[in-house]
Amino acid sequence: MNRFIALALALAASGAAAQSYPSKPIRVIIPFVAGGSSDIVGRAIAGKFQEVLGQPGVVENKPGANGSIAAEFVAKADPDGYTVLVGSIGVFSINAALFKDLRYHPVRDFAPITLAVTTPNVLITKPQLAVGSLKELVEYMKKNPGKLSYCSSGTGSSDHLTAELLKQASGTDAVHVPYKGGAACQTDIMGNQVDFSFQNLGAVTNYIKGNRMKALAVTAKARHPQLPDVPSVGEAGFGDLVVTSWQAASAPAKTPKDVVARLNGAMVKALRSPDVSERMNQIGFDVVASSPDEFGAFMKAEVERWTRVVNKGNIKAE
Repeated sequence: MNRFIALALALAASGAAAQSYPSKPIRVIIPFVAGGSSDIVGRAIAGKFQEVLGQPGVVENKPGANGSIAAEFVAKADPDGYTVLVGSIGVFSINAALFKDLRYHPVRDFAPITLAVTTPNVLITKPQLAVGSLKELVEYMKKNPGKLSYCSSGTGSSDHLTAELLKQASGTDAVHVPYKGGAACQTDIMGNQVDFSFQNLGAVTNYIKGNRMKALAVTAKARHPQLPDVPSVGEAGFGDLVVTSWQAASAPAKTPKDVVARLNGAMVKALRSPDVSERMNQIGFDVVASSPDEFGAFMKAEVERWTRVVNKGNIKAE
């Protein structure tokens, strides 16, 4: 009987804590430097906490080790709802495949809050490359194995692994040229130094519209409204290449479900507010604002997907 009384008291205490939450500022940990995608999304969410939760969001940037320093910090934080992580596809899925000694696991060590935003990649080529479609690029690579080069923002990045996925799906080969960030890669594409790349839509839309690089396909099932003249990989017959880069939020594992639900409600409201939604669309993001369960299932599927790609390509972190 005492056991049931103790359980009832614990549940009552948990409910009371959730009702009084939050009673102090919430730390929003960003695993990269200020100005990047995770930072933009995290600050947009944190900026609405005072309005929707009655307590401010305090942004802290903790860059390093592909985002794993911040992720480990949040994973080991008290599961009380006052420390959350806003991070990328790399932090919440690719790192688990790429680093064998990773000191956190996105599925095991976090309570999912929401899949915040997504954006497709765009397959771009240098202006002088004599191919006009994804199909023509694949045919060229089959006839000329290893002749073309592709750049990425770094080994294990989503743009690198999307190109790796193309190679695996089409049975082709090309030389990977990793950079420290997407800007240098894009510059060398426009300068005809590298043949092709997969880059986030928002980062290259203006260059494509200015004819400084060619766009062969968007990595989505359907065309994107920002590039309506560019075919999707789905309509081009390469459904395996449907890929999004994304940003999401999680709390430490064992954070009470009632608290996670409050955080989810606040973040969804923030992301769907007209000013934040418009800002996200301007930089190429599509607002998702999912439920915790939806993001949890999505994250698990992404970890499994990129683990297969990394293992098949024998990709090693640099």
